[in-house]
Amino acid sequence: MPNDIIKGMGFGHMAIGATDFDKSLAFYQALGCKLYTQWGEGDKRIALLDIGDGNKLELFARPAMVHTEDGPFIHLAFAVQNVDEAYRHALSVGATPDKPPMELPLDSHPLKITLRVAFVKGPDGESLEFCKQIISKF
Repeated sequence: MPNDIIKGMGFGHMAIGATDFDKSLAFYQALGCKLYTQWGEGDKRIALLDIGDGNKLELFARPAMVHTEDGPFIHLAFAVQNVDEAYRHALSVGATPDKPPMELPLDSHPLKITLRVAFVKGPDGESLEFCKQIISKF
């Protein structure tokens, strides 16, 4: 059912950290996840994988990361129609500002994308992202 407060909100992606990026990338690809696009190098590598139904898993290289009992969770992203409105609404209902709305051009390949993103912290300090893909070029 549609969200009546933040129009068009849906699942964007789940971001996790990988202490061995290549091993994790190979694992998720072996599960059938397909590489959507990737960017960065070395310890700054990020891959966006389609898990099979159009939803995405964002894999971050984090070689020095020490996992807590909660595992490698980095942030939960919501796809929205209007990032700025979603950000303002989240703040109005008690979220803590983290990163205000901005355009984020990615040096990604094979798919070149630019995102409009904003981040807030939820009640327990969890990182929440509001995102909208604004440009796609092949």
